[in-house]
Amino acid sequence: MAASIRANCRKVVCIGRNYADHITELNNTKPKQPFFFLKPTSSILLPGEGPVLRPKGINLHYEIELGVVMGRTVRDLDPTDEKGALDAIESYVLAIDMTARNVQEEAKKKGLPWSIAKGFDTFLPISEEISKARLPNPHDAFLELKVGSDVRQSDSTSLMLYQIPRQLAEISRVMQLEKGDIILTGTPKGVGPVVSGDIMTATISVGGQEISEGRIEVAVEDSTGAYEYKET
Repeated sequence: MAASIRANCRKVVCIGRNYADHITELNNTKPKQPFFFLKPTSSILLPGEGPVLRPKGINLHYEIELGVVMGRTVRDLDPTDEKGALDAIESYVLAIDMTARNVQEEAKKKGLPWSIAKGFDTFLPISEEISKARLPNPHDAFLELKVGSDVRQSDSTSLMLYQIPRQLAEISRVMQLEKGDIILTGTPKGVGPVVSGDIMTATISVGGQEISEGRIEVAVEDSTGAYEYKET
């Protein structure tokens, strides 16, 4: 159950710039090695828990991603040990990494951290748990995200610049990965804005067949919270 995934998660580690066309569309440069940032576990939004909330003044973007759920604690994984890395995985989830794009862009220009841009409550809708049996090869799955009836993202995980064993190795050299941690493996091209009233639908398929437990359907609503975007 997705609820236990959130309860057992100590940290969410997000791989950035891991699909070439996404790097191009955001005018970024390709990293020489995998780089990552963190999202708080409080941003996780479980299936049926409610809408994604768009804070006041935020240009809100979606980013579909395959999520890895760790099955044990690991340190210093060997990037060439594909079996060891995949054996350390408990299961998978589909996720939508929501981003306050205007907050992120301002922070980048000023050389500031952009945790705020990724960290709001509800900014990580996830699916139900996907077993490894349902996704035998995480590098051969097809991700799709629609806003309403419009397909916005549609690409294969085979396009990852750095595959999952390399990602886990690089992260585990810096910080141990613990049982229950979630790693978001990057987003393909097609990211863009959503506003109040939009409905996002994210799916994952293998061999042309959708994995039903990987479906996310979530609405976007404007937040009534106290936060309002102002220049830093």
